[in-house]
Amino acid sequence: MEKPIIAVTMGDPAGIGPEIVAKSIADKATYDVARCIVIGDKKVMEKAIEIVGADLKVNVVDSPADGDYSYGVLNMIDLDNIDMSRFEYGKINAMCGQAAFDYIKKSIEITMDKQADAVATTPINKESLHAAEVDFIGHTEIFGALTGTADPLTMFETNGLRVFFLTRHKSLRDMLDDIKKDRIIDYVERCTDALRRLGVKEGTMAVAGLNPHSGEHGLFGWEEVKEIAPAVEELKERGFNVAGPVPADSVFHQAAQGRFNSVLSLYHDQGHIATKTLDFDRTISITNGMPILRTSVDHGTAFDIAGKGIAGAVSMEEAIRLAAKYAPFFKQ
Repeated sequence: MEKPIIAVTMGDPAGIGPEIVAKSIADKATYDVARCIVIGDKKVMEKAIEIVGADLKVNVVDSPADGDYSYGVLNMIDLDNIDMSRFEYGKINAMCGQAAFDYIKKSIEITMDKQADAVATTPINKESLHAAEVDFIGHTEIFGALTGTADPLTMFETNGLRVFFLTRHKSLRDMLDDIKKDRIIDYVERCTDALRRLGVKEGTMAVAGLNPHSGEHGLFGWEEVKEIAPAVEELKERGFNVAGPVPADSVFHQAAQGRFNSVLSLYHDQGHIATKTLDFDRTISITNGMPILRTSVDHGTAFDIAGKGIAGAVSMEEAIRLAAKYAPFFKQ
């Protein structure tokens, strides 16, 4: 079976993205599962290869079809959008913010055009995006807008544990306003569809509880009684294989042990803490509900160590591996 083509964005040039891309492409395990096409700037990429000491040759191409996918070759679509006289590692820079956005945009274009099978992204810097007057706060919003997807779903996967998020970038106080029966029903429906598209058709999805011990029937809060449990019951009546609310202090462990095929986390840190404690480096973000598949590392640009060659590439390697694992299902 032919290995899938994964479009890999270089990320913010001033961060660790170029370095972890170089390390990942040089890794034989990555070569064994995917044909990678890097979207970035050749000058920055060659500097990163030198910094990390990778044995790689950059091969500039116009499209993935032109690539030489031999081991030791880094195929690249060179957007040539970095002026090295104004480039500096570890600094917020409008030029780098614009460049990072351009890499993402190009990766979406070629994947939507079926030239690549999935996208694996490296970190971008929100302040650099803002400095470039790019009107998005992050990857998910960019992918949503450029693929015509109103509300992409975020799923984390690490060591077989899959976690969806009912709410993400909201304060805890504001999050409580979104714990509603109809919203939970909508998300379980969409998450179930997303899992099926990834080839996960068996098993039970768990809805995490919100309050300690899932509220103890109103002793510690009424959200479970009034919103969460009624949503789960209605979903069951409609034929969905779902359980909950399951207390959050045990549901992630149970899912990691295989009792559940996924968990719907109710807020940002509830799911982030669980997955990153299990395995920080291998916690990968998968954006679902779009016409294309996108995976991503779940760490930042690490400006403090950028350009030093010491950034670990495990997360990037895992992001490419999962993109290659799930990409075939997006062809069906």
